[in-house]
Amino acid sequence: MVTTQQRQDLPEDADLRRADSLAREIFSDVANKWALLIIEALGERTLRFSEVRDEVAGVSHKMLTQNLRMLERNGLVDRTVHPTVPPRVEYTLTEPGRALRATVDALCDWTQRHLGHIEDARRRFEG
Repeated sequence: MVTTQQRQDLPEDADLRRADSLAREIFSDVANKWALLIIEALGERTLRFSEVRDEVAGVSHKMLTQNLRMLERNGLVDRTVHPTVPPRVEYTLTEPGRALRATVDALCDWTQRHLGHIEDARRRFEG
């Protein structure tokens, strides 16, 4: 947990409480289901676009493209275009992307561990 003193020591761009902070913008970018699933799918591998699409069931071509571009823009994914016909494009996590993957892995583990509890709670809530 971040203390009040630690928050005061943060630069404005690093303060998630501020609506105009870069940290909040980055958090918003990566904290979506497609970005998290893409990061998990890439793992330690390099994949072509179609391979990422196959790994992330249900993602549309448009959403995959948008999220890969966003991850590349934020320096979490490297995109390599090989000069072939047709061009071969590959994606791999950068060092910051691999570091974020550890957090994504923990979130996936948490989801799997608590899935039964969440299903029970939903059934009780829905009556």
